[in-house]
Amino acid sequence: MKLIHAAAALALSSALIGLSAAPAGAKEITVAVSSTFTTMDPYDATDTLSYSAAKTMYEGLFGFDKDMKLQNVLAESYTVSPDGLVYTVKLRKGVKFHDGTEFQADAVKANFDRVTNKANALRRYSLYYNIAKTEVVDPYTVKFTLHEPFSAFVNQLGHASGAMICPNAIKQYPGKQLAFHPCGTGPFKVAEYNPSEILHVVKNPDYWRKGLPKIDGMTFKPVPENSTRVAMLRTGEAQFIYPVPPEQVKTLEGEPNLTITKTPSIIERYVAFNTQIAPFNNPKVRQALNYAVNKTALAKVAFNGLADPVTGVAPKGVEFADVYGAWPYDPKKARELLKEAGYPNGFTATLWSLYNHTTAQKVIQFLQQQFAQVGVKVSVMAMEAGQRTSYLLKKPKDSQLKMVYAGWSSSTGELDWALRPLLATASWAPVAVNYGYYSNKVLDENFREALRTTDKAKKQALYSSAQKAVWEDCPWIYLVTEQNVSGQAKNVSGFYIQPDGGFEFSGVDVK
Repeated sequence: MKLIHAAAALALSSALIGLSAAPAGAKEITVAVSSTFTTMDPYDATDTLSYSAAKTMYEGLFGFDKDMKLQNVLAESYTVSPDGLVYTVKLRKGVKFHDGTEFQADAVKANFDRVTNKANALRRYSLYYNIAKTEVVDPYTVKFTLHEPFSAFVNQLGHASGAMICPNAIKQYPGKQLAFHPCGTGPFKVAEYNPSEILHVVKNPDYWRKGLPKIDGMTFKPVPENSTRVAMLRTGEAQFIYPVPPEQVKTLEGEPNLTITKTPSIIERYVAFNTQIAPFNNPKVRQALNYAVNKTALAKVAFNGLADPVTGVAPKGVEFADVYGAWPYDPKKARELLKEAGYPNGFTATLWSLYNHTTAQKVIQFLQQQFAQVGVKVSVMAMEAGQRTSYLLKKPKDSQLKMVYAGWSSSTGELDWALRPLLATASWAPVAVNYGYYSNKVLDENFREALRTTDKAKKQALYSSAQKAVWEDCPWIYLVTEQNVSGQAKNVSGFYIQPDGGFEFSGVDVK
C-alpha cells in the first residue's frame, strides 16, 4: 500500500477545518506532549504516545485503569476452555460506533482478522499472532481460538492497541489510509489530525457511558522542546503537559496555579546493541559498556534525580519481574573486558536515539562522554518519530544499527510483553522491536512454556531462569527507570499518567 505522507495529512486537516474550530464557550483542554505521533491506527502503533492519544477515539474489549488494573470495557465477561485454547467473550450491548452503526461481534472479528493477517504487515501482529481464528457466536458473543495456550491473553486484549475500529472504515480505507480516518466507539471523535502538529478531538454525543465525557474536546500538540512545553503550561496555552522536564520540576512546584504529579513508572530506558555484528556480538564488549556507564550519575544529569538505576531486565512493578540490583559502575573493569575481547584501544561506533526531545539529547551526550572514558568513541544521532521506520525496521543484512537508546513499558502489565517483543528471536525487526537481533534459547523456550501454564509458581520459575540468562548476557546497557512527571492547571482533574506512560482520561474535567 502507498503511504500517506504529510501533504495528505495536511489536505485532510484542511478538509476537517470546519470541525476543528471549538465553539464559543466550549470546555476544552490542550495537552502538550514530547513527541510527534506515528499513527492513529492503534494496530500499527508501537509508541505509547500514539496509541494513548488514540484512546480518545477508540476502546477495546478490556482495558486498564489509572493504576494498570485490568477492567472490562466493551466486554462484559469472558470464559476460558479447560485446555486454555478458547476464550469466549460476552459483549456490551447498546454501544455505537462514531458512524452510527452498532458495535457487535462482527466488528470484533473484522478487527482481529485484520491484525492477524500477516499480509497486512501491521506492527501489532506480534501481539496477536497467536489467535488462530475469531468467530461470531451470536451478535453479542465472540470466540477466540488460539494456536496454543496463552495465559496472558486477556491482558493482551486489554492493551490499547486492541481497539475496536468501525468495520465500515476498515473496508473503506485500506492500508495506511485508515490512520487518517479514525472511527471507534470512544468518548471523542476526530476533528483534526496531522501527525507532526495536532490531534484535535471533540465530544461524542452518543457515547455509551452516561455523563461522559465531561468536556467538549481535547487537543494534543507535539512539543519536543522542553522549555516550550513548560512555557505553554505557564501561559495557559496548555492545561496539561507530559512529561515535565526534570530540571523544571522544582520551579513549577512553586507556582500556585499548577499541580505537578510524580508517580512510579514501569518505563525502562536502555541501549540496545546490534548483537549480530562486531564488536557487539561479543558478550564481553556488551558487559564492558554496562560497567562503563554510571547510572546514578545519569539519573541526576539527564533526569534531575527523577529516575532510578535499572535493577532487572524488566522494571519493578511488572508482574513476574526479578530484581538483581543495578549493574555496577566500574570503568576499570570495563577497560579490562574490552582488552580481553580484543579491543585494548577501544573502537568507534554510532549511537542513535529513538527520541529527539531535550532529555534524550542529554542522555546520549552523557553516554558519549562515558564511553570515551574507556576508549570507545561514538557519534550520536537523535531521531524524529518519522525516521524510526526507515532507520530501525530493517532486516539484519540491511541494518546500519550499532547501538540505539530506547525505552519500553509493558502495557499489558505482565512480563511477557515487557520482554518478548524486544528480546525474543521471533521478534527481530522488522517483525517487532528486537532492533538488535538478539537471540537467547533460554528466553525463547522458557517464555513459550510460561505462557502455556496458569500455575504461577511454575511460570515464575521459568521467567526467572530466562531473566537471569538475559541479565548476564547483556543485550542492552541497563540504564534507568523513570518516574512519570506530569504538570497540569489546578482547575483540571481526572487526567492521569498510567505506570506504563499511557493516558487515562475517561473522567477528565475542567472547573
